[in-house]
Amino acid sequence: MASHDDAAHEEVTRAKRAAAGRAAALVGPGMAVGLGHGSTAVAAVPVLGQRARRGELVGTVFVAAAHFMAEALRREGLPVGSLDDTPRLDLAIDGADEIDPQGNCIKGGGGALLYEKIVAQAATRLVIVADAGKLSPRLGTRHALPVEITPFALRPELAFLAAIGGRPALRLRPDGDPMRTERGNVIADCAFGPLADPAGLAASLDARAGIAGHGLFVGLAGLLVVAGPDGIREIVPPGRG
Repeated sequence: MASHDDAAHEEVTRAKRAAAGRAAALVGPGMAVGLGHGSTAVAAVPVLGQRARRGELVGTVFVAAAHFMAEALRREGLPVGSLDDTPRLDLAIDGADEIDPQGNCIKGGGGALLYEKIVAQAATRLVIVADAGKLSPRLGTRHALPVEITPFALRPELAFLAAIGGRPALRLRPDGDPMRTERGNVIADCAFGPLADPAGLAASLDARAGIAGHGLFVGLAGLLVVAGPDGIREIVPPGRG
C-alpha cells in the first residue's frame, strides 16, 4: 500500500507534468527556445519530442542550460543549438524552487543557476512552470538562496554573505567535498529568511566580483504556469502583461 508521502509525491509529479505540458504547447515552429535545468522543465521534453514527431515544430531549435538537458533533448531527436548560434531566444521554459506574488523566483536547487539566468535573460519571454507548492508569500520563506562563488574568492564571499545575514552553508557532495557547477564554481546555500527586498539583495550580490551568480530571478518571468489541485493556472506577474 502506498504511503501518504508516496501519494503526495505522485500528486506533485502529476502537477509538474501537467504544467510542463501546458508550457510546451507555447512552443511553435521556427522558434529558438531555451530550457532550464529544473525537473519541471525536463518534463516538457517528451511533450516537445511528440510534437516534433507530429511535424509541429519544423525549424525549432533548443538551447539547454545544462548538459543533461541537452542530452535529454537529443534523445527525443530535437535539435540543440547554442547562444552563439541564436543569441536571442523567443521563449525560455524553466522551473523554480520558490515564487512570490510578484513572480520573482528563487532558483538553483539543481546547481545550474548561472546558466539558467543567462538563458532567461536571452529570452523575450520566460515561462516558469511549477506546482502550486512553490508559491510563497515571500522569497526565502521556504527555500534557501543558492549563491555561486568563484573558488578563489570563497572565504571573502562566505564572510560577506554571513555579514549580511545569509548564514551560508557550502553545498556538499555525498563524499563531503563541495559540489562543483559546470564552471567549476561552488555553491553556498544562504538562509536569509523571508526577503523584504529581493531586488536590493540581488543588486548587492551582483556587485561582488567573487560571486559568479545567485538564484534570485527578479522581474524576469513573463508567465507562470502553475498546476495544483484545482487544475492549471496561467498567471501573468504584475507589470509583465
